[in-house]
Amino acid sequence: MSVHATPSAKTPRAPGAARASGAAPISRAILAQTRAELTMTLRRGETLLITLIVPALLLLFFASLNIVPTRGKQKPIDFLLPGMLALAVMSTGMVSLGIATAYERHYGVLKRLGSSPLPRWGLVVAKVLSVLMVEAGQVALLVGLAVVGYGWRPHGSLFAALLVLLLGTLAFASLGMYLAGALRAEATLAGANGLYLFFLIFGGSVLPLDHLPGVLRGPLSLLPAAALSDGLRGALGVGGAQGGSVLRLAAWGIILLAAAALTFRWE
Repeated sequence: MSVHATPSAKTPRAPGAARASGAAPISRAILAQTRAELTMTLRRGETLLITLIVPALLLLFFASLNIVPTRGKQKPIDFLLPGMLALAVMSTGMVSLGIATAYERHYGVLKRLGSSPLPRWGLVVAKVLSVLMVEAGQVALLVGLAVVGYGWRPHGSLFAALLVLLLGTLAFASLGMYLAGALRAEATLAGANGLYLFFLIFGGSVLPLDHLPGVLRGPLSLLPAAALSDGLRGALGVGGAQGGSVLRLAAWGIILLAAAALTFRWE
């Protein structure tokens, strides 16, 4: 923690300068915490398993079975890749981040940050930034497997796909932080994994929602998992435009980020 000398009365600071000097330590603290979060994530073998290996194995498994329904000239990989990208976001932002943060809180690791220049919202931002960096590796791995193994070629808008991935990261990283701050570590472990399995089955990642009974289709389409999967497919040219899904995902991101920032406690 840096020490700042109190300015003398002869050299008063303007209000704007005072705000700027206060913002600098916070930004440095966020960047330092982001580096620390990324380093700790890469050192956890179980985290790398859930974030990198599991989505890749699921892609290979379902693509090899060739049981995914297709339309027109679409190939199974055209439907599966956006869904696996969505699962990668969930596994990193909600499961790995949520569980790791919950146990850091449980063991008192986060308590020491309470006396640092890093505010609660700054910790949320640092963790979201570290998640984005891990996801860059996930996207590269999944897209590489799809291109090399199944001849996938990009369609649609790359910018739109990146925007949807960013919104999905915001939503699910915030959900992971909310679980970690609201529940005990053991409850977060069970809840994050339970939600992941639920979204895997009913989130539209592997099975299209229109194959489910109508009584389930409507409520499930409102959930962030379906909005992320549909938004990615629309951005990558599968299933047409999905503007409504992107708006729902953005709304979830704002709500969950606010909930995480307002309710998170150091201990």
